[in-house]
Amino acid sequence: MIDDSQLTARGRATRQRMLEAATEEFSCFGIAGARVDRITATARTNKAQLYSYFGSKEQLFDAIFMDSLERIMDVAPIGDASDIADWAVRLYDEYLRRPDLIRLATWARLERRPTGHLVPDAERMDDTKLAAIAAAQASGSVTASADPFDVMAMVIAMSMAWSPVSNVYAASADEDEAEHDRRRELLRISVRKAFMES
Repeated sequence: MIDDSQLTARGRATRQRMLEAATEEFSCFGIAGARVDRITATARTNKAQLYSYFGSKEQLFDAIFMDSLERIMDVAPIGDASDIADWAVRLYDEYLRRPDLIRLATWARLERRPTGHLVPDAERMDDTKLAAIAAAQASGSVTASADPFDVMAMVIAMSMAWSPVSNVYAASADEDEAEHDRRRELLRISVRKAFMES
């Protein structure tokens, strides 16, 4: 596989087109249903180039999936866990902006890791979140009666209540902003009542 540092500006642009096309393809069809032909046609490239950059369709999925996890970490960091309710709202907003990210995670769960952690232990990125929650528990602002991992898992689940993977209602960025504000406030109140000590 070709490393990003080995690419020219044109090569990086081609690689980026492949990543964007693959993100759309995998978020719609999953790993098994995604077609390399469609990805390369959308990215205006060819299979040989895709395989030289990523190795295989599965490795391409891994690349975009890990990028999606990093994006959520960057765009919606937990920050100060003394108000994890705001973190839940930032996650809600990110799912509205990029519904493909949550779909990728769902395909990974369905096709790769049906039980246990979503990613292998060596690739998990939740140390910072868990440390922030544990610090908030130690300071008394977040309930100490629950394991930090379970608090994190519940807050993430609550933030996904209206996400593209909801089995009740999937919100859209096209909806009236007043609806989003109503949901944000309900989410904020619910998380505070569930986990905040004050």
